Amino acid sequence: MKRSTSVLSAVALSATLIASAIALGGRAAEPLDAKATTAAVTRLTTQILESSQFAHHQLDDEFAGRFLDNYLDALDGNHMVFLQSDVVDFARFRPTLAQNTRRDGDTGPALIIFDRYLQRLDQRAAYVAALLKTERFDFTANERYFYDREDVARPLDLAAAQQLWRQQLRFEFLQEKLAGKTAEETVTTLSRRSARLAQTMRKLTPNAVLELYLNALAGVYDPHSDYMGREQLQSFNIGMNLSLVGIGAALQSEDGYCLVRELVPGGPAARGGQLKAGDRIVGVAQGAGNGQGAGNGQNGFVDLIDLPLSQAVDLIRGSKGSTVRLTVIPAAAADSTRKTIAIVRDEIKLEDQQAKASIVELPIGDGRTQRLGVVDLPGFYAGARTSATADVARLLAKLKTEKVAGVVLDLRKNGGGSLEEAINLTGLFIASGPVVQTRDREGRVDIGADRDSSVQYDGPLVVLTSRLSASASEIVAGALQDYGRAIIIGDTATFGKGTVQTMVPLAELMQRQGLVPDEDPGALKVTISKFYRPSGASTQLKGVTSDIVLPSLTDVLDISEGSLENPLPWDTIPAARFASTGRVRSTVGALQARSAERIAKDPGFASLHEDRERLRKAREEKSVSLNEVERRREKSETEERVAARKKDRTTRVRPSTWEITLKNV
Repeated sequence: MKRSTSVLSAVALSATLIASAIALGGRAAEPLDAKATTAAVTRLTTQILESSQFAHHQLDDEFAGRFLDNYLDALDGNHMVFLQSDVVDFARFRPTLAQNTRRDGDTGPALIIFDRYLQRLDQRAAYVAALLKTERFDFTANERYFYDREDVARPLDLAAAQQLWRQQLRFEFLQEKLAGKTAEETVTTLSRRSARLAQTMRKLTPNAVLELYLNALAGVYDPHSDYMGREQLQSFNIGMNLSLVGIGAALQSEDGYCLVRELVPGGPAARGGQLKAGDRIVGVAQGAGNGQGAGNGQNGFVDLIDLPLSQAVDLIRGSKGSTVRLTVIPAAAADSTRKTIAIVRDEIKLEDQQAKASIVELPIGDGRTQRLGVVDLPGFYAGARTSATADVARLLAKLKTEKVAGVVLDLRKNGGGSLEEAINLTGLFIASGPVVQTRDREGRVDIGADRDSSVQYDGPLVVLTSRLSASASEIVAGALQDYGRAIIIGDTATFGKGTVQTMVPLAELMQRQGLVPDEDPGALKVTISKFYRPSGASTQLKGVTSDIVLPSLTDVLDISEGSLENPLPWDTIPAARFASTGRVRSTVGALQARSAERIAKDPGFASLHEDRERLRKAREEKSVSLNEVERRREKSETEERVAARKKDRTTRVRPSTWEITLKNV
């Protein structure tokens, strides 16, 4: 198997190095109470972010201002709860926030702001409850509800806020009505939803509030740095061990919805094919029953809208072999379109994530066919018995014996994995040379290179990518593109995550300071280095651009590093010494022209283009009609369009395909 030189990895920045960076010194142990522990954790988190984070920036007044804004948005990201007068009041914290946080570990502003937040939630819950008793919900006017307010000013006063709350309630009422619920069922659902958010947030412990606060601080530095308190760290470890959330899906919160960010290749959701990235999960029920209630019984669906993500994850996660039913708004469908799917929870087995291949036989005219090999690699895994590189090498050997005319390496769903495997796998296609450059926080550059001159496959090569291709998969695609070894085909660009993080447990560092916390203080995930291609261009933010772009829905969704808050910038370093093959440069222009011609003539791409434009327009408008007739028409058109797409797919002629797994190689 190919071996690489040693490369700075995510664990390279040890607790000892961090301790040195922030000048920690051992002294006699000092037991701390809860308040003192909170202050110590806050000071230590600030010190680590300042001295060890890749941005290398002190918490000054500018960063403190962004810290405060981040915290307000963490509580009220859609600008519908806090009033402008609240924000003016909170401005009193800005002049001293940096100093008080760095020097004293003061978290007083977090609690004061959170108390005001609870007050506003109670006001909203009371207003909604009263409105549900008195409002006549009429949807005949040509009104629109603007659901995305993150860039809009907060309401001027309570009266303005109540107008926003009323419109949101009308939107939700119409949603439930279009989903087939009676007025009585809708009132029950919305009453519970509004009251539940206030009740849930009121139950948050001081440690949970601290977690929100310090996460807002970490987010100022970059979107992948996080503070995890004891409970979140335990949940994170459980999630990793149980294949994320039990169905194999990574979830995030967006505008009050539980959004599917990505599916784990080989997981239960991916195998079922019914759940897609970009779908919104609005309800969850346990077991295989058919009940449609809104309660918490065996067959009842629990409403997930506005439920904190951690609680939604707990409801979706479950034991192996159990069934969970999800009510989903599909990514490309109208908001009123909902479907119910059932998924049997399972662990993701190694063989489900392993590389696999297929041989596709394509007609090329005059009764002739051409055989192509497709290698599907979901992730860069490494274990005691096997690895991504070893498995792909075996599959390539099999494809060569089958005399394929070319190979397609499919990285569209590859979210990353082992950096060493990314280097080794690239070496299967190049003779030798640098694959990735890694620059640490001090500016030191380490080159990860393939030193083995042997090549496993030297024929025509295409790499498929998408917005879901991230981290290690971007390193492979970028290196093969730099070497001129492969044509990159897919979305406009890959995800753009070109940074490395390490997990720093805080207990050890506190003990080195002579402090004994009253409980486990959790850990800080902090960014420590950046990736660069052999050419010197970073994969951060810009990702790897495709030589040939194919239309897709993932290219329209906000799934990229650039859609996150405070991403580290794209930059370059000097190129490493490598010899480009130049094998694809002369063919790219002709291939682009022929691809564009095929796309223009293909009915499937025409339908996809319509769906893309519809989705793009909806995301740009950031609003939805509150006219019932119009919404029902939209829903009907969507259902007819989906049915037509399915029918078209079933009648489409497909090429002959033979699956190849590692078991049958």
